[in-house]
This record gives sequence, structure tokens and C-alpha cells, in this order.
Amino acid sequence: MVTLAGGHQAAIRVRVDPRALAAHHLTLEDVNTLISNSNVNTAKGGFDGRYHSITIDANDQLRTAAEYGNLILTYQDGAALRLKDIAQIEEAEENTFQSAWANRNPAIVISVQRQPGANVIQVVDNIKAQLPTLQAALPDGVKIQILSDRTQTIRASISDVQFELMLSIALVVMVTFLFLRNIAATLIPSVAVPLSLVGTFGVMYLAGFSLNNLSLMALTIATGFVIDDAIVVVENISRRLEEGETPMQAALNGSRQIGFTIISLTFSLIAVLIPLLFMGDVVGRLFREFAITLAVSILVSMLVSLTLTPMLCAYLLRHIPEAEQSRFYRKGGEIFDRLIAGYDRLLIIVLDHQRLTLLATLALTALLYLVVPKGFFPQQDTGLIQGVTVASQDVSFGEMTRRQQALVDDILKNPQVESVSSTVGIDGNNTSLNSGRLQINLKPFADRADVIIKQLKEATQQVAGITLYLQSSQDLTVNDQVTPSQYQFTLDDADSENLVNWTPKLIARLQQEPEFSDVVSNLQDQGQTVYVELNRDALRHHRRGCRYRALQRFRSAAGVDHFHPVQPVPGGAGGPAQVPAIAGLAG
Repeated sequence: MVTLAGGHQAAIRVRVDPRALAAHHLTLEDVNTLISNSNVNTAKGGFDGRYHSITIDANDQLRTAAEYGNLILTYQDGAALRLKDIAQIEEAEENTFQSAWANRNPAIVISVQRQPGANVIQVVDNIKAQLPTLQAALPDGVKIQILSDRTQTIRASISDVQFELMLSIALVVMVTFLFLRNIAATLIPSVAVPLSLVGTFGVMYLAGFSLNNLSLMALTIATGFVIDDAIVVVENISRRLEEGETPMQAALNGSRQIGFTIISLTFSLIAVLIPLLFMGDVVGRLFREFAITLAVSILVSMLVSLTLTPMLCAYLLRHIPEAEQSRFYRKGGEIFDRLIAGYDRLLIIVLDHQRLTLLATLALTALLYLVVPKGFFPQQDTGLIQGVTVASQDVSFGEMTRRQQALVDDILKNPQVESVSSTVGIDGNNTSLNSGRLQINLKPFADRADVIIKQLKEATQQVAGITLYLQSSQDLTVNDQVTPSQYQFTLDDADSENLVNWTPKLIARLQQEPEFSDVVSNLQDQGQTVYVELNRDALRHHRRGCRYRALQRFRSAAGVDHFHPVQPVPGGAGGPAQVPAIAGLAG
């Protein structure tokens, strides 16, 4: 999905002079009818001759301001009254109350969002591949610049998880070697790790899973589980070899003896993951793939440990007499014997004080539960800060633009800020003229978003008449819209008067609590409205001109520069919509 901010469609703007219109006894309905009837696009028919077929076209489409200006409204005193005689006509933007900037330059901000189910990395790569072609097709004065790439954090996290996966495999193999002290004995359980992961990849492919942060995290955790079964089998077969059995007999008898233990150990681990499969809502959807991936890897490791591991032991594992053991082997054995003796003494102490140990464990668990931070999703530093600006509800579009650009100038002074995209005006994300949007991209650095947010808030406090709300953008979020603060509370009532009365009281009370910051409401009920009371009897008696003479007198008395249609201002949070009758008051 592609959305535009700041892009202006070309249009012909007709500014009618109320004095001239009233002087010729015309109304805006006459102008509207003239333009509508003179600018049509309908089928004209064609000629179907003996040998050729010809389609008829005409100049019934008005394309320039001059063509609109030459339209004839009426004839007075034998002379044609044209539209340009009573109006100022120019080629301008269709919507002059919407703008966007990239840093300090006017821009068209294009936001590209992937469709559900699409691979975000592939989408971004395809877009980047098309950028040179698009740049070549644009004029020299137009430059395409990537303001933010949300896949940078995804690529970095995937790269980190891949490194940690390789590191965990290396650490598991190293620890196994330190305990077994034999290359052949270390190689046998180490083979179970890549084979279990490869088997898991096959099941993931059949299930339609992808390699993402959650599945890679499951595989990283699985590296510690999948080798346990193989180590237990190797140790049991080694014990039988030391008792004098041949490698083949030890492999068959050892695997048969330990088989039930391996199966029970595997299913006990899988039982821990079952609650994750039945979790609902967003968390359940996220961790379902994690739980299935981890469970499948443990199951595959069980199959490998009961089949491949005994076979490798039969052909590779040999009993080494004590006289042929290396110095490293004997020294490691002495160290582990001392560790086992120390563990035995501690275990005896714990068993002699079982109740005290149980109470201490429960108390420590409760203490850690209270101390450990809690949250729905962990806060990330993605290098992207989202900002929402709010001004007074009666601010004009030009003044809102000036204040927001002043904020952008102060934000760009921060050395950690790389670029800023800014939008003002009503669009799909913005619902009122007194609010704007900022997207601040930080330079590559780690764990500094919260610090920079405080710096930017302090630097922009000097800009009067506008408030800036900032929060770090997150990869995982359940919000469906950009809001000034991280948390939202919806206040609803069938009676709009109750909302108008109680919302300010709730906001004032929340602002007194030290736990809350950046408390703001989206209720738009304080905008200025000019109410014009019309004398309908006089309008009915004087059909032409009276309305515009009245408006002209009102404009002179109230200080109105010009009249233009305005967008309804949403009431917010269920409140009533305020629709100003006239906009463009001077001052």
C-alpha cells in the first residue's frame, strides 16, 4: 500500500469577487452551473463510412486558466460578461491546506507498506532496485531520497541472531569436548545439532514458516536442548564400553536401555511449550511459531539420538585404557571428580534442610517477580522517532506551518539527527489542521533514543504556540494509528455534552499524577466558529445580489480576508464535529 503526503494535484482555482458578482446580479450557483456545463467529457459519436470508421472528438474539455476565463456568463448591454471579469483564475494546487517537507525542503513523502503475508525484506529490496529507474525518469530538479528504512533494524536483528546461533553451537561443542575430553566422543553428539536444525527447517518449510526473529530465537534456544539427548546416549554407551562390551553390543544395549529416558525427557520439554500454543490474542499469534519450531527441533533431536547417535558410537567410539589416556584426559577427570565431590556435599546440605531450602526458593522467586521489569512488548531503539505536534485549535494553516518548521530547524541542530520528514494538513493519518506529523531518523548508534527524545523536547520548548510529543518507533506494536503518547485511553459517551464536560477534568487529574507524562486529549471543541444569521425573508425577496452584499458587509466589519470552504473538524473521542461556517479570519 502506498500513501502520499504533501503531493498536490494540479487544479484551476477560481476566486470570485463578491462585489463584481453582486453588481451584475449573479450568484455562485450561476458560476458553478457555467463551469459544470462548459467542462464535460462525454461521447461525441463517430462516422462509420464505407471504408473507414472515424471517432469524433472536440474541445469540450477546459485545460488551462485562460480557457476558463473566456467562458461567457451572460450578455449585458450587448456585451459578453466573461468569467475573468468577475473572478481571478489561476493554475494552483487542488488542496492548499496540506504540505510536507524533507528536512527544510518541500517534498512529497511516499510511505510504502507491505501487504499482509508479504516479505518486508524482499519488498524493500525490490523498491530499492527500482529507484534508479524512477530517478532517471524524473526532472533534474527532483531528487529521490530514502528518509527511513524500517528493515534496517530487522536486518541487524536477523544478523545478530544468526551470529548468536553459530556462537551457541560453537559453545555447546566446546563444553561437550571439555567434559568428554575425546574428539570422537565430542563429534558424535555435535552431529546431532546441525541434523536437528536441518530437520526443523524441513518442517518449517512444510508449515509455511519463515526465518524471522522468533523462529531463529527458537533455533538458538534449541541448540542447548538438541544435544542433551545425544550426550545421554553417548555417556551410557561409554559406560558399557568401560564394562567390557564390544562397541556394537554397547551401542545396541545402551540405546535400548536409555531409550525410554530419552522419550520421557523429550516429551517433558515439549509439555512446557504447550501453554504457548493455546495463548490467544497478539501474544499467542507471535509465540505460536516460536513454540512449534522449538518443539519440532526437540522431536527431531530425539529421533537422531535414538538412531544416528548409537550407530556412530558403534563405529567411532572406543574404550581407552587408563594407561593410554592423555595427560589432558586424566587432568580433566581429576577436576571433574573434585567438582562432583563438592556438588555432593552441597546436595547433602540441601537435603538435610529441605523446608528451609523450599522457603528460600519461594521467597527469592517472589522477590525476583516483583523486581523484574514487566511490559507487553520490550521497548526497542530502532533509530526512528515519531513525533506529533499540537497547536491551538484555532491556528491557521500558515501559522501551523511556520511553527512546525521552527521545530524542525531546532531538531536538525541535534548532531544525532540524520533527517526529518514533516507533514501538516488533513490526510489519512492527520485529522485536524492544528496537528502535524514528524518522523525523525537518527544516525547509526545504539541505545540512545530515550536520551535524544529528552534533548529534542528541551531544545524545542522555546518554540511558542506548539507542543511536540515524541516516542520511539517500535517494530512490534498493536497500535493502528500514530498518537502523541505511547498509551491510549478511549473515553466514550452517547451524550457529547458529557464528553465535553468530563474530558478536561480527566486530563487535569491525570496530569497531576507523577506516573504519567505527555497527557493530551484529541477532543477538538475549542476552535473558533463564526455564526452568520441570515434574514431569509430578505433573501427570498432579493434573490440576486443580496446575499453577497450581506457577506461583503460582514467581511468588512469582521476583518475577513477571503472566503473558502473548510473541512469539518472532528470532535474526537466520540465528540461532536465542529463545522466552522466561514474560515479565513484576519489575525
